[in-house]
Amino acid sequence: MATLTVHTDRLIDNISKLTNYLNENDIEFTLVTKLLSGHKPTLEKLMSNPVIKKLHSVGDSRISNLRTIKEINPSVVTMYIKPPAMVLVKKVIQYADISLNSSETVIQALDKEAKRQGKIHRVIVMIEMGELREGVVRDNVLSFYEKVFNLSNIQIIGLGTNLGCMYGIEPTYDKMIQLSLYKQLIDAKFGTNLELVSSGSSITLPLISKNKLPAGVNHFRIGETAFLGTSPYNNKKFRNLSTTGFDFSAEILELEKKDRIPDGKIGEGNIGHTAEGGNFENVEDNESYRAIVDFGELDVDVNNITTKDKHVTFFGTTSDMTVYDLGQKKYKYKVGGQIHFTPNYMATARLMNSRYVSKKII
Repeated sequence: MATLTVHTDRLIDNISKLTNYLNENDIEFTLVTKLLSGHKPTLEKLMSNPVIKKLHSVGDSRISNLRTIKEINPSVVTMYIKPPAMVLVKKVIQYADISLNSSETVIQALDKEAKRQGKIHRVIVMIEMGELREGVVRDNVLSFYEKVFNLSNIQIIGLGTNLGCMYGIEPTYDKMIQLSLYKQLIDAKFGTNLELVSSGSSITLPLISKNKLPAGVNHFRIGETAFLGTSPYNNKKFRNLSTTGFDFSAEILELEKKDRIPDGKIGEGNIGHTAEGGNFENVEDNESYRAIVDFGELDVDVNNITTKDKHVTFFGTTSDMTVYDLGQKKYKYKVGGQIHFTPNYMATARLMNSRYVSKKII
């Protein structure tokens, strides 16, 4: 059976190393767990470890996942990391101690619900800095803040922005310092002292060692680097982190020598795709060993996984089975054996979410 193996000891070590590194640079850190898709056995391993106490908070974009975290460890400070939908206001107050917001209407609804539940809900106001996703338009920041900072059951604790996710706008020094300046403007005008300037993510981490991160930026929201050990800035390993926290393996269902060129009229009824894309003009060897494994497009996008054996190359996939080419040798492979893959961020998230993929938690 296709299996995703989670090495929680390596993940915990990454979280610990990141925490120490960021603390040395006077930066607090929210661990973003949406990659784990609320998988309870994995979260139980992580949330029960003492390293979690060193974090600022644990964030997720799904309320059900935050509920699971609170059930495992009620003392964990939780953060809802996207603007809440109105229908989720009650649950946001119930399961998230902090939320990221960009709507006055929603913040007022959160205030009303927090009062009903007898809580003070903390808010980071998101500012649009060029990514064209969530955020208050920059010209309106001061007027927006003025409307929400005096609500009885809302505590505005900082400003934030999101970069690098939709259009891939880079978190440059100029972008970071603009956000820091908004914090200074608000503090000066309203006599406040906002705790957080939250403009850091996995893609921002390399700016620290390059001395390109303004001193005012003091909070990061990190998922990918903590779990995969890589930075999306350059897709390379970050410092001394482990990049082997997740291993995806699939069982070989069939292993036979077959033609590389299909036989018959090719129609439009296929639901998968192939490596050649239907072009067979330059095929050198008409036969090769072909391994069929037990996962398909319903489980993961094959473009987001990499075979660990260079001799194994992608040949084609359908909804529930995928074919890999071994060339002219079987090598070590046999029916019942396994092919191993390294999944990237999106692959890991989909595999964690797939009920057809077994999870092995170590």
